[in-house]
Amino acid sequence: MLQFITNTNSKTPVTEQVFGVIEGGCRWIQIRMKDASDEEITKVVEEVKPRCIETGSFLLLNDRVELAKKLNVGGVHLGKEDMPVSKARMILGPAAVIGVTANTFSDIAAVSNLDIDYYGIGPYAQTQTKKNLAPVLGLEGIRKISFEMEEKRIQIPHVAVGGIKIDDVLPLIEAGVNGIAVSSAISEAEDIVSETRKFINLLPKINLD
Repeated sequence: MLQFITNTNSKTPVTEQVFGVIEGGCRWIQIRMKDASDEEITKVVEEVKPRCIETGSFLLLNDRVELAKKLNVGGVHLGKEDMPVSKARMILGPAAVIGVTANTFSDIAAVSNLDIDYYGIGPYAQTQTKKNLAPVLGLEGIRKISFEMEEKRIQIPHVAVGGIKIDDVLPLIEAGVNGIAVSSAISEAEDIVSETRKFINLLPKINLD
């Protein structure tokens, strides 16, 4: 399971990033444009949404809950400082996918009884795509959280995120995550389509259902 997170620092425009990863086989895309206006995000979504529908690709917005509802995308990913999950669920309804960021097992336990669909656990490594980075977890940190989730029988899917490169994929899967979220390693590649395929080919096929 691969989630691609768009990167506004890349030389490749966001829309072209999305088209590239879809061609490469990714079917789970998070539009993350933290400093952009709603109008700028709307323009991107209007450009990529038809292709997402055509290919069965799932589209999330980072943070912008009200805009996600207005644009009728698949859901949102919420950081720890974003809108509370319960409020987002009321706005978006039962069918929307809601993911949340977690840096510790306490973060996971705090929302495990809420109606969420996946955790983004990280950062795995240093990354330039996010400001105010939480403490880096590394492989052992990811493994520890995955073990604690299994021990407490928290069966919500969890993906590793933050500075992940192609050589990190198999160790992370072996550490217990259900998938990975990747931004720079794909968005800054010379060939986004090819790089996406490399990640896809290493990952097990797991659904959010």
